[in-house]
Amino acid sequence: MKVYFDPLDCACKSVTGAVSTEQTVKFRIKLSTAKSCSLVVKRDDGDEKLYKMRNFRQTFICNLPKIEKGLYWYSFLVDGKKVGKNHLGFAEKGDWTGDFELLVYSNGQSYPKSFCGGIMYQIMPDRFCKADGFGDKTGKRMRDDWGGTPEYKARDGKIRNDDFFGGNFEGIRSKLDYLKELNVTRVYLNPIFKANSNHRYDTGDYMQFDALLGTEQDFKNLIASGKEKGVEFIIDGVFNHTGDDSVYFNKYKRYDSVGAYNSKKSPYYDWFTFQKFPDEYTSWWGIDILPTINKNCREYEEFITGENGVLDRCLKLGVNGVRLDVVDEIPDSFVEKITQRVKSYGQDKIVIGEVWEDATNKIAYGVRRKYFQGGELDSVMNYPLKNAIINYLITGNASAVYKTVREQIDNYPAHSLNCMMNILGTHDTPRILTVLGKRGILKQNRDEMEFEILNQSECDLGKKMLKIASLLQFTLYGVPCVYYGDEIGMQGNKDPFNRRCFDFEKRDEEILSWYKFLAKLRSETPALKEGKVTNVKFYKGVFTFTRECESSSLTVAVNCGDEVVDIRVKGYNKEIARNVKSSKIALNKYDFAIFYK
Repeated sequence: MKVYFDPLDCACKSVTGAVSTEQTVKFRIKLSTAKSCSLVVKRDDGDEKLYKMRNFRQTFICNLPKIEKGLYWYSFLVDGKKVGKNHLGFAEKGDWTGDFELLVYSNGQSYPKSFCGGIMYQIMPDRFCKADGFGDKTGKRMRDDWGGTPEYKARDGKIRNDDFFGGNFEGIRSKLDYLKELNVTRVYLNPIFKANSNHRYDTGDYMQFDALLGTEQDFKNLIASGKEKGVEFIIDGVFNHTGDDSVYFNKYKRYDSVGAYNSKKSPYYDWFTFQKFPDEYTSWWGIDILPTINKNCREYEEFITGENGVLDRCLKLGVNGVRLDVVDEIPDSFVEKITQRVKSYGQDKIVIGEVWEDATNKIAYGVRRKYFQGGELDSVMNYPLKNAIINYLITGNASAVYKTVREQIDNYPAHSLNCMMNILGTHDTPRILTVLGKRGILKQNRDEMEFEILNQSECDLGKKMLKIASLLQFTLYGVPCVYYGDEIGMQGNKDPFNRRCFDFEKRDEEILSWYKFLAKLRSETPALKEGKVTNVKFYKGVFTFTRECESSSLTVAVNCGDEVVDIRVKGYNKEIARNVKSSKIALNKYDFAIFYK
């Protein structure tokens, strides 16, 4: 019996991706010799329903009525035997690997339309740019060798991360014209609140910006200048834990407060969980400098989300949204409150979550998360796509990236898909040029990492691969986010070597020119702002897809395989990477083509 069902084919499933509670979905499956077929829909909690499908010329059809929001799984019962999903996302009899996913979200979900089609840029404030005469260095262990290797060795048994290079708000403001050359529309800032470390994920005081970065007025100036140039700012919301050296915990008594560590009568005592007061307490991944917030503490939630709370203060200053650090460790109810507060300043404000897996079916600590069922996240950091792209470039196996792209189109709501934060590198991962140049084989010893620099052949290979990786990042669904310095060819293994100072004088002109080309292409092509991804295909080592809307269409083809492959795209009259009028291009290994009409 021949079977055909593709959830991305509108002839098989009338709505691509997740559906709203007000949508009826028509299902069609072609079965060459079947006598009967039913659609089997199972709610994630276990409730299951069968919908009998009518047979019309070997095509079985049924309408799935409106159903309440939640996560569902579906398959087909054909003549008493199950037909499920194979490893590439098509229907398969006998050799299926699981059920198809169907996410149902609340009708009427808003999303930040101005964010879609833009370009993001991630900045670690201490390492991007330093403007002299700004920022209070009091109490900081300062470095005077901008661009030097960040300190990575332990002192007194701990890695302190307390050496500062002095990047500040005014330094970022001085680089706004440079960011506009890259057509950046959103800047994502790593933490900016007062903290003891250079990465500032150990918050000391949510109500103060770190003095080394500048004053509140300096931050206002940055926001205002950014808006003049069309650049909005997103802050890092670290709401799962604080620092032990904070006004709330005050382990070292450096604050004029009664912290939770100091007394059970502290106003902050219930914010944390102690096993044995005061020295045994729950901390993030057992790192004792990061005491974890009690997940049931409503006072803390109000402190973050309430009127005149942390978010309120930042949004009043003009912040455009928030990226939620380790969001899978924050309860759904808290995420909802965060989103409600952010959206109270306008539906165009954005909430992005740090999720490393498929966020539509994520299970964290035994709980299925509801991020995209309505009222929570607009977007997540797209680690699955990042990993699939890197895997494809290193192995030449196009089926892996093909599978990931299909799954994401099938699982996410269309509006969320267009908001995905597409990354190739972040502060938590090695530099993308290093990963590609080394073909994924990186040093594991920190003393060796310090001197891990690409030789010329590795650098040449890395640049070829980086062009393909960034092309996919900029042209697939979602919003590309460039980690500061990737666009000038910065290198480095994992933290802290991926967090070196931005040094424009050492830029790689070839890489920078390429990123400017991608930025211009994305900004001037309507299909890359609002178009759907269609015709996703792979052949040998070649991966292709189309982005199209009413006014334009663009087809991308990349080859990471060993064979030369001829690519012909019907109906297209221009290949813009080579600036030639042609619909046929021969692609060598690590070659690409961009067809436009």
